[in-house]
Amino acid sequence: MDISRPDIKKKKRRQQWMWAAIAVLAVAAVTVFVLRLKPAATPVDKATVYTDTVKHGPFVRQVRGPGSLVPREESIQLIPAQTDATVVRIRALPGTKVTPDTILMDLADPELQQKLLDAQLQLKGAEADYKNLQATLQSTLMDKKAAAAAVNSDYTQDQLQAQIDKKLYDLGVISGVAANASKNKADQLTVQHQLSQEQIDVNTKAIQVQLASSQTKIDQARSLLDLYEKQEAALEVRAGINGVLVALPVPLQVGQHVTVGTSVAEVVQLDQLKASLKIAETQARDIQIGQPAEIDTHNGVIPGKVSRIDPAVQNGTVTVDVALTGPLPQGARPDLSVDGTIDLDRLADVLYVGRPAFGNENSDITLFKLSPDGKTATRVHVKVGKVSVNSIQILGGLQEGDTVILSDMSREDAVDKIRLE
Repeated sequence: MDISRPDIKKKKRRQQWMWAAIAVLAVAAVTVFVLRLKPAATPVDKATVYTDTVKHGPFVRQVRGPGSLVPREESIQLIPAQTDATVVRIRALPGTKVTPDTILMDLADPELQQKLLDAQLQLKGAEADYKNLQATLQSTLMDKKAAAAAVNSDYTQDQLQAQIDKKLYDLGVISGVAANASKNKADQLTVQHQLSQEQIDVNTKAIQVQLASSQTKIDQARSLLDLYEKQEAALEVRAGINGVLVALPVPLQVGQHVTVGTSVAEVVQLDQLKASLKIAETQARDIQIGQPAEIDTHNGVIPGKVSRIDPAVQNGTVTVDVALTGPLPQGARPDLSVDGTIDLDRLADVLYVGRPAFGNENSDITLFKLSPDGKTATRVHVKVGKVSVNSIQILGGLQEGDTVILSDMSREDAVDKIRLE
């Protein structure tokens, strides 16, 4: 017969409740501990990040831009066609080194030959007219001089006779009437003598004027002939300077007709080049004429100075010309791609670090600062100032000697701490 033990059943139930309470408390404690744990640092491959150390000292602010070498304006010889002509022969191709007398191409203009012949005939006709007029005027002048000479002879004789008659009158040999008649005749010839001399002077001046007018026609004819002769000589297109023949935007072909003024060739001097840089408009505001610059031709670096700043903005860039002050490296030629760096100013005593992937001038950014052991990095807020090509000024948030990550860490925007592995 079974004996009922209610005390044992109660004891067993109390033990169950006790274990249940212990389990609940354990779960609650574990939950609180887990909630209080900080998230594990995100692992990042150390080999994929670029770091730099904050430094203290002089800071050179620079801007950089791509560009190309172009000829200086005074080193370009652009050769236009002097007449409407046809290309009959091309003797030199782009890239050929030339001298002033090098013939680049031959042109032909049949109409110019006829104009040249007509100009030669006009000059000969003008010269013949001049000589004919000169002979006619000289003959007329000689007639005037002969008449004047006759008057002068009579004048001299009558003056002498008047003097003799006056002496004879004083001696009482002749009458006063005869002496006065001789004097009056001498006075009349004096007037005729003066008029004849004036006529010679007037005729001489008139001859000079008429001959000058005729000479003008000769000069006009000779100038026209010189023009046509120069145009004929220009049919043999010559380089004009020492340099290299460069390609035109639209190359000419044999048989092509060109109009007067059309560019038929272009020659540049290779030792007279400048750099034309394209600087982003946001970085060009502090560029000034005369600032030092360096041009990297990928085969050497050439020093220079800013010589011109284009006032207009094109496609978000400003064109800046740099005059080269150093020797050109081998292989330098027009249209060669280059990279230019311009020094804007120098700050003497500042904190600076390498330029991060993101960060504008005078702004607040965040960077990952490495721990002393270099195994972890924590996000810090940094205030930056002036920006250069490869570095940026630190105004706050970092100290000299701190090491920060400069690489693009946008993938880790959601975390404040990373682990470098």
